[in-house]
Amino acid sequence: MAIKPISPTNGVKKAGYLGKPITEIITNGFLTVDQHWTVIYWNKAAETLLGVPAVDIIGKNLWEEFAGAIPVDFYTIYHNAFIQDIPAHFEEYWGKMGAWFDVITYHCDDTLSVSFRSRDHSAHSGRLQQKSKLMNELYQFVTEVTNDCLWEWDLHTRELFWIDGGHKRVFGYQIVNALIPQSFWENHLHPNDKVRILNRLNKILSEGSDSIWEDEYRFQRADGSYAYVHDRAHIIYDGDEVACRMIGATQDITVRKSAEIKLLESEKKLVRERLTRQKEMTHAVLVAQENERSEIGKELHANLNQILGAAKLYIEMAKTDEENREMCLEKSSTFIVNVIEEIRRISKTLSTPGMNMGLFDSIKILLDDLIMIHTIKIEFKEAGINEEDLDERLQLTIFRIVQEQLNNILKHAKATCATINLTKHRNKIILHISDNGNGCNILEEEKGLGIINIKSRAELYHGRVTVVSKPGEGYSLKVVLPFNGRT
Repeated sequence: MAIKPISPTNGVKKAGYLGKPITEIITNGFLTVDQHWTVIYWNKAAETLLGVPAVDIIGKNLWEEFAGAIPVDFYTIYHNAFIQDIPAHFEEYWGKMGAWFDVITYHCDDTLSVSFRSRDHSAHSGRLQQKSKLMNELYQFVTEVTNDCLWEWDLHTRELFWIDGGHKRVFGYQIVNALIPQSFWENHLHPNDKVRILNRLNKILSEGSDSIWEDEYRFQRADGSYAYVHDRAHIIYDGDEVACRMIGATQDITVRKSAEIKLLESEKKLVRERLTRQKEMTHAVLVAQENERSEIGKELHANLNQILGAAKLYIEMAKTDEENREMCLEKSSTFIVNVIEEIRRISKTLSTPGMNMGLFDSIKILLDDLIMIHTIKIEFKEAGINEEDLDERLQLTIFRIVQEQLNNILKHAKATCATINLTKHRNKIILHISDNGNGCNILEEEKGLGIINIKSRAELYHGRVTVVSKPGEGYSLKVVLPFNGRT
């Protein structure tokens, strides 16, 4: 997969910048040779620096034309460059030219491209020299104040010109003001991004429908690692409506992209944790329901069934024992009343209170029923709350949390007294339930079904639950629920 050669397109003629390519403005010399050392490209700066017009060298053998003039070191490096994929950078003194040359070479697709500049050679004076100087200063200034890597892409010659030191600074390639083959760029795209990027770019260039190309992908650095980059370029069309060049900038967005990836991973982790917690809550509710049903079954079988059996026995005795009939009927009546009261208690525990009588009265009735059966002393206090400001769902949530916690206290705490405080502070409802029981290990407590049920109810209102307890030092439960008035 590669960027395909561009052919003319149909449609509205596009306006484009048709100025000289950067390679013809900046003072670096450029030349390209094939594997037989035949010169196939020679820019104007090369003409100036080496004193050879392009028309006199293109199509000829480089070494034959410069026989005896080019240093042996140049010849060795150029030959070695043909077997390397990474650009090579070196500095050598060229005695015949009387100057030091800064040279970059790179091989791709059976061609060798060379970018060079002389540190001692004076270019022609005049307007062209001044324009080149200004362009050099402009591009140098731009690259110094941004993290962008500037480039120009010749779509006909399939070469990119990497302007100044952006690509060297960001990606580590020893390429400054140098041409690179298009295939060099393509081969350094991340394998997972390459097809997508090239297909989209091919489509844009072939259709000729856009003047801007913009995309994000991963590009390989000189050390083998990959950077996330954002590319944006203007597409330039010639008079035949053919895309001929692109001028753009590559920006390293690795830091931002890494932060986005970490944020996405964090969000996914939170979703997984939330799903896990919901599963735990659902499991806890189901287990609680099963336990509750089991307790009711035991109550019906072991308690109520025996009481009813005793009542039936006394009724049978009353049928035959005239002397003790009155006593037998009285006993059976008492047992039946006990069964009725027990059924009423179980029914009240299972049924959902309508809160028609209000939250406070519902809690007080619950406490009265518990005190009749258990010896624990329970005190309820409320302050700063108007029941009319609490919607029925919130009242029911608070009631169920109180009911759940009292059930935990009666089953496990062995407490002699407990307190329930319900207050309002600013925009929060605070429920605090404490007892003087045997306490617990917090780490083990967090796995209990009772506390999981309480937390699940609180989380429905985006509330939070705090537990303070130590073995032998009682238990304190604090539930904070947001309050925004009746909805």
